[in-house]
Amino acid sequence: MIALSLAEIAAVVGGQTHDIPDPSTQVTGPVVRDSREVVPGSLFAAFVGARVDGHDYAPQVVEAGAVAVLASRPVGVPAIVVDDVQTALGALARHVVRRLGATLVALTGSAGKTSTKDLIAQVLRHKAPTVFTPGSLNNEIGLPLTALSATEETRFLVLEMGARGICHIRYLTELTPPRIGLVLNVGTAHIGEFGGREQIAQAKGELVEALPSAQDGGAAILNADDPLVRAMASRTKAKVVLFGESAEADVRAENVRLTDSGQPSFRLHTPSGASDVTMRLYGEHHVSNALAAAAVAHELGMSAEEIALALSEAGTLSRWRMEVTERPDGVTIVNDAYNANPESMRAALKALAAMGKGRRTWAVLGKMAELGDEALAEHDAVGRLAVRLNVSKLVAVGGVEASWLQLGAYNEGSWGEESVHVSDAQAAIDLLRSELRPGDVVLVKASRSVGLESVGQALVEAGTGRGVDAR
Repeated sequence: MIALSLAEIAAVVGGQTHDIPDPSTQVTGPVVRDSREVVPGSLFAAFVGARVDGHDYAPQVVEAGAVAVLASRPVGVPAIVVDDVQTALGALARHVVRRLGATLVALTGSAGKTSTKDLIAQVLRHKAPTVFTPGSLNNEIGLPLTALSATEETRFLVLEMGARGICHIRYLTELTPPRIGLVLNVGTAHIGEFGGREQIAQAKGELVEALPSAQDGGAAILNADDPLVRAMASRTKAKVVLFGESAEADVRAENVRLTDSGQPSFRLHTPSGASDVTMRLYGEHHVSNALAAAAVAHELGMSAEEIALALSEAGTLSRWRMEVTERPDGVTIVNDAYNANPESMRAALKALAAMGKGRRTWAVLGKMAELGDEALAEHDAVGRLAVRLNVSKLVAVGGVEASWLQLGAYNEGSWGEESVHVSDAQAAIDLLRSELRPGDVVLVKASRSVGLESVGQALVEAGTGRGVDAR
């Protein structure tokens, strides 16, 4: 964080100082909410959780070097006491962002946010110092913490914004007003919470509504291939830049193909030139993510050649998102178990099919959460798609939703041992350990709440001879 005195922070957040000998003492380290992340100069934000109260760690964090605690009550060590820690954290982030000379890039969408955010950050790093959201910390707490990690040297701040309902993204843009806003897609993720795709589009479009005008440098980067996203052009006063495979896109891909290993290759076209890209990531769905990143980078002054080079070098930064591991015995594990929705599930299955040409393929799939009334049909459709893509083995893991996956596969023509329903992650691990053979490719994917990442991790460990289980 940029250096601020405790007195200044107290004024910004409307807090009272307690047990602070010298209010001019500066916070020079990061603002953190995890006591294990404290380093000398930190400010520790004490949140009260369902099982843990951060206030209980106040003496420990000060001993570890924290300058003070941002708290909702006095804690017997240097503290700034506020009515609400989350609100105070947001106010501090807003203050710091206003003082930064950085360009803020914000992105949202139903699928691919984190992978695209990671791509944007890796491309922009080629141009200037860049700070970006770690993992998927894209909510009312994670976003301010990311913004507060920027320093005077930061030139680009890339922020992922999630939403659980109307007005959530509007609130986040008020904390960290972006100059460039990117909307990837409107899908069915969280449709059970929102009540329909139109409501999802309404929420995602709050990002482009918050952008400055074109005259003031605002730019809305919109997916030309998604009608609901493209329609958001009418909701912004910013310059509109379209990306996609559509001929009308300002930044587009031509000659898209997958290499023999399932990595996308294409010709990148921008308003200022074209260049070839071959990505290190797996799956054709990353083409759209790459085009979104390219549109942002081009808007910030990078050439097609610079962008293509950066995209070709970019890797996976966030765990359990098409995380590919080649075992010594020739088995390939694709751990994509961080989250799942119908769009990302289809993309992952297509990537598995591309990676597994001439090899035996396994799809270890679990529940896609928060689909509401669409749950039965969507799980059935995914099971059917696995069969149509000639996936060799489908292992459906878990309860009712998993049974729908398996039933969809069965109804599409997957009989005998081609598909199986198992009760839990450990049962899937036991099955795969006994049946995997050299050369197999295994995809593991489900919503985060299912915890199927343990299957991927166990299979990787099994290839080293160490062996772990999900218990």
